[in-house]
Amino acid sequence: MSHRELDAAGIGDPRLRASYEACRRLNAAHGKTYYLATLLLPAAKRPYVHALYGFARYADETVDDLASTLGAEQKADQLQRWGDAFLGDLRAGRDSADPICHAVIDTTRRWAIPIGHFEDFLASMRMDLTVSSYPTYADLTGYMHGSAAVIGLQMTPILGPLADVAYGYAADLGVAFQLTNFLRDVGEDLRRGRLYLPLADLELFGVSRAGLAAGIVDDRTRDLLAFEVARTRALYRRAEPGIALLDPTSQDCVRTAFDLYGGILGEIERAGYHVLDRRVSVGLARRAAVTAPALWRARRARRAPTQGRWASVPAAAGSRGARATPTI
Repeated sequence: MSHRELDAAGIGDPRLRASYEACRRLNAAHGKTYYLATLLLPAAKRPYVHALYGFARYADETVDDLASTLGAEQKADQLQRWGDAFLGDLRAGRDSADPICHAVIDTTRRWAIPIGHFEDFLASMRMDLTVSSYPTYADLTGYMHGSAAVIGLQMTPILGPLADVAYGYAADLGVAFQLTNFLRDVGEDLRRGRLYLPLADLELFGVSRAGLAAGIVDDRTRDLLAFEVARTRALYRRAEPGIALLDPTSQDCVRTAFDLYGGILGEIERAGYHVLDRRVSVGLARRAAVTAPALWRARRARRAPTQGRWASVPAAAGSRGARATPTI
């Protein structure tokens, strides 16, 4: 992370700066689309987005690291202890000794992000160690509230909502992003012992879990995946109006993530729904075509006069109580 970004964000303490840098490295290494989109934000806001991504990624890696020699119970214990320590420090107004959580606690205080969002997220991460499938879409939605919707809710204060309804749109977009992940990573998730396509949908199209695990892509499998793609696209459409309800300096960041992540659905279709033995992605040419004009627009938005509460980053809150933030 450049010194300019940390300076612009008002982050001066050396240990805190190192924590934010650790979070940025996680985002750069694992969240290429999100990281690219984050570069379109004002420099002062980027470290806080990196911190929230770093927190989510660290927890996800604890659960999903295929190279880990830990069993499910040991992973659950590790995640529980890490999460409890984070929540305990956050509630007590303490700084964290953890190299990732230190920046996350600072971000949470500055932007008054409700603790409940982190509690819900950690609860869903624990589900990944005990739940291997979901009977219905409603069941899956319960899981995605904690694993995806709250990510949108956490990010929204930093992005600058112009109206409280922006939070609901952000939650929908978080879920749309995660459903896209589920479709892209069907084969990879099955190898981890989990399936995020509702079992009721498999039954509807005459597809078995065993068939998916075997890599069978026949007409029934294609029909199933086409159904899931259509459902996910509908959620993107539902979330899209929320982009205009964010501060102008944040809109190009979210629009770029919206276009690039939504573009994965088209790549799945162009691949003939062969997602059981490979990971599809948006090509570099398309990334450049989306990002270049967005970068120009973002720079223009940052040069425009900004008024109101989103003109500057909140000062560090220390151990003071957080101000109220709309919740969904």
